[in-house]
Amino acid sequence: MIEAVITVRNAREGDAQSIADVHDAAWRDAYRGVIPGRELERMIARRGPRWWHSAIMRGSRLLVLDFDEIIGGYASYGRNRVPSLRYGGEVFELYVAPEFQGLGFGKRLFELARKDLAEHGYSSFVVWALADNERAVEFYRRLGGRNVREAQERFGSETRARLAFAFE
Repeated sequence: MIEAVITVRNAREGDAQSIADVHDAAWRDAYRGVIPGRELERMIARRGPRWWHSAIMRGSRLLVLDFDEIIGGYASYGRNRVPSLRYGGEVFELYVAPEFQGLGFGKRLFELARKDLAEHGYSSFVVWALADNERAVEFYRRLGGRNVREAQERFGSETRARLAFAFE
């Protein structure tokens, strides 16, 4: 019998390279054709292992999906960065590597981030998603998110709509 252990845990110092790999694969999968190519490559390049190592060492709230010691996804979250929105917390990023998508792991990461936010006094929170990222938009709607704001985000000389989904 073969057993695999799947856990969601806090990121550790040694996870930086694996998180960077998930970031790279998930962003290419989600944003190719949505974010202009040159800008997408710049954004991915800025989030290499050194960036993730720094985030871990700063104590950023960062969960990872650990599939038998292979990182298959991550969620980062904390205090809401947009003071004009009345929600205390924010899920900054939630990404699952393409080969782990469609298996319920994104929902598992989301629910554990939600629980941790609530335990730290953030019973309401927002998540932003690019409007053209249909999978993300549908994912947050299925989880009960209400669209509470639309804004524009610039990528080089182009702009894209992004949506804020609120959870209470």
